[in-house]
Amino acid sequence: MLAASVAFAGVNPQLREVKRVYILAMSASMDQFLASQLVKAGIFEVVTDPKKADAIITDRVGESFENKLDDLYPPPTPPKPAPDAAKTDAAKTDTAKSDTGKSDTGKIAVRGDALAGVDLSGGARPTTMGHGKGNIFIVSRGSRSVLWSIYEPPKNNTSRELTKTAERVVKHLQEDLTEKKPAAE
Repeated sequence: MLAASVAFAGVNPQLREVKRVYILAMSASMDQFLASQLVKAGIFEVVTDPKKADAIITDRVGESFENKLDDLYPPPTPPKPAPDAAKTDAAKTDTAKSDTGKSDTGKIAVRGDALAGVDLSGGARPTTMGHGKGNIFIVSRGSRSVLWSIYEPPKNNTSRELTKTAERVVKHLQEDLTEKKPAAE
């Protein structure tokens, strides 16, 4: 029999850089129980000001979560165009086609961009991530990447069970953040 060492999957290195977390409201007030257990374990500093957080803890991801992040951390406003750029834009407007597809001269305007005017956004993105009770995600504030996640559903919504569930989540997080050494051959 050949003995093999066990290779452990490493935790996202960005997770190790997280010092402060902001916890969004969760179903069954799980956010309160997680905050309590995280503070007790001393893994992260739990902050009440989202601007001080390195990461966000949430029980759902998707479009509504992205909108919440935009509310908490508005993207910077784009710089105003230079005066020369405004003149160039005005010149383009003079030769642009109207809604009828014809230019101001009455000729059909030909666009070099074959996809001009086509909505490529795809509309709302349906997602099933985060809709099941028991999902917990740690999301980087800067990159908006999921750094860590777990599925640990509570058996019921009693405070005793929610406390136990939060303890299990924090225990798994501690284990994942602890350097694991492969088993000896």
